[in-house]
Amino acid sequence: MVKNNENHGQGKHAHEQHTSREQHSHQEHGGDGHNCHDHHENQDHGGHGDTSYDHHGHHDHGDMVNDFKKRFYTSLIVTIPILILSPMLQHFIGVDWRFEFDHYILFALSTFVFFYGGWPFITGGINELKDKNPGMMTLIGFAIVVAYGYSTLTVFGWEGNDFFWELATLIDIMLLGHWIEMRSIMGASNALEELVKLMPSEAHKLNENDEVEDVSVADLRNNNRILVKPGEKIPVDGTILDGKSAIDESMLTGESVPVEKQVGDEVIGGSVNKEGSLTVQVEKTGEDSYLSQVITLVKQAQESKSRTQDVTNRAAKWLFYLALGSGFLTLIIWLVLGYSFDIALERMVTVMVITCPHALGLAAPLVIAVSTSISAQSGLLIRNRVHFEGARNLNAVVFDKTGTLTKGEFGVTDVVSMEGKEKAEVLMWAASLEQNSEHPLAAGIVKEAKGENLTLKKITNFDSITGKGIEGTIDGKKVNVVSPGYVQNTLIKYDQEQFNEMSEKGKTVVFVLLNDTLIGMIALGDIVRETAQEAISALKASGIHSIMLTGDNKKVAQWVAKQLDIDEVYAEVLPNEKSDQVKKIKEKGWKVAMTGDGINDAPALATADLGIAIGAGTDVAMETADVVLVKSNPKDVVTLINLSKKTYRKMVQNLWWATGYNIFAIPLAAGVLAPIGVVLSPAVGAILMSISTVIVAINAKMLKA
Repeated sequence: MVKNNENHGQGKHAHEQHTSREQHSHQEHGGDGHNCHDHHENQDHGGHGDTSYDHHGHHDHGDMVNDFKKRFYTSLIVTIPILILSPMLQHFIGVDWRFEFDHYILFALSTFVFFYGGWPFITGGINELKDKNPGMMTLIGFAIVVAYGYSTLTVFGWEGNDFFWELATLIDIMLLGHWIEMRSIMGASNALEELVKLMPSEAHKLNENDEVEDVSVADLRNNNRILVKPGEKIPVDGTILDGKSAIDESMLTGESVPVEKQVGDEVIGGSVNKEGSLTVQVEKTGEDSYLSQVITLVKQAQESKSRTQDVTNRAAKWLFYLALGSGFLTLIIWLVLGYSFDIALERMVTVMVITCPHALGLAAPLVIAVSTSISAQSGLLIRNRVHFEGARNLNAVVFDKTGTLTKGEFGVTDVVSMEGKEKAEVLMWAASLEQNSEHPLAAGIVKEAKGENLTLKKITNFDSITGKGIEGTIDGKKVNVVSPGYVQNTLIKYDQEQFNEMSEKGKTVVFVLLNDTLIGMIALGDIVRETAQEAISALKASGIHSIMLTGDNKKVAQWVAKQLDIDEVYAEVLPNEKSDQVKKIKEKGWKVAMTGDGINDAPALATADLGIAIGAGTDVAMETADVVLVKSNPKDVVTLINLSKKTYRKMVQNLWWATGYNIFAIPLAAGVLAPIGVVLSPAVGAILMSISTVIVAINAKMLKA
């Protein structure tokens, strides 16, 4: 938002014009389409075609989660008798439960698991091959096809051991991994789509004769007119045609002060009309609405490819070629060494089955899914995963002042009494006059009076003095709360030294008159966020520099910086100069994050290594930023940095677990140590494979904020 850089104490602001921030402008986020979120080089999970397994939209994603869940549980149940009937497993645990025709039953059950549970991987692999981009789905599909084909041959006469139980457990684990991954990402969507519940289901539509007709919000179209009554939620984004009111947008933008709106101003669907009836022209419905765009940000975060994830996807592609080559090389070597074709083929199949890199393929996506869910629940919308991952290396965080380090709401900081009056009496007269107003200044004065447990008196003959303040009659006495301009114009004497001292600290000063006699001054300031103090302290403890960059005057900036213990301050910086200042900081060799909330911060957000938008109210900031802090809490910057470090640490751990298994399993399965009598049996290989995957999945789920 554009900040008000004038000194509040210089008499330039009428009492009715003390809003320190411009109202939000909610233009469209832009028309860039988003590609389907995908974990395997743009292939769908199941290969069922674009209509059923893409990630366009919440419901498709939900169907996908439910499908993997259903396939997993069904396949798991069928796997139990497969394990019991498996000759290899019976031999492994030292029992003999064989009976006549048991291998046919085993074949039938395994065939069901292969086609039902393995179908997403088979079709996914086919799609990858069609695109000439083999990867993880191809390798998984290839492994289960080889295992099923070879095992089927052993049932109908081929000499060798079947791989049915490895086939079934491999499919089960892969379905479980994909289900966990999808459910984690679904959690991120759910966390933000709770915002949809803010929207009312009906609206008061006005027809050509201004008659009210209650209709479904879904039936509203652009340029329709609707009536919004006091206390109601605004059903859609639009522009006020008639009326004025204070709008509570706190649930949407983090702006705690109700925003004064009048004819021509924009309103957001889901915000609350506090007072006064409004006639609103519908501007945005459906996917164009503000809430829908917030949800789109979540999807965009899911679609943003992680640098580490890209590495694992490429690794899976080359591992497919490696496994394929290793398999055939194993076959050839064992044949050359004089072993029978049956034994050589079994070695080849063992290599191809147990080197399936699903642990590697899930190592990064699972961590990303969990971190996306955690970030959304914490109010962090990650739009650029690569820059988010780089947050772990930050050296400095640059903060805008108004609305970022401060609340953007007025609170009473000083009460100066005169004419023998007590401070409490001055505050009581002012608050009694202000109690019927929703103005931010009025709200700050009334809140202070209530906090002091003062009893407010009844007002009569309330009136406003355009550009000067307000007046009314209380207990038969004339009471005024006016601006410095009014006092100066009427030549009322006051303590200018004390007034200037408060004004220089960026405070807004109003004067309280009783029967035209000045009885006191009340100073209000933009309250520093308590969470800002905690954030600066935490950053310092982590060795990260905190810097303030603001357009406000130096005295105001220094006053805020002193309260927050910020050492480096750049004040009176014009919007177009902010990005230049960020560049100068980067020239020190530092990794820099910029935290701001408005249009004038956008260039700096784009210039920084990590752009962080406070609140979700300005479209330009949201579009430019890499991360949006929905709760407008500066302390979330610390949460963001810590989550980046933890996410990266988990990714590295998982990659080591996954690649460590493959490095160990491939040569042993191929029979490198066969000359000394060490051969990795299919059963042991399958167990190692399963353990590797489970460890990766559990390790990812252990990621905490």
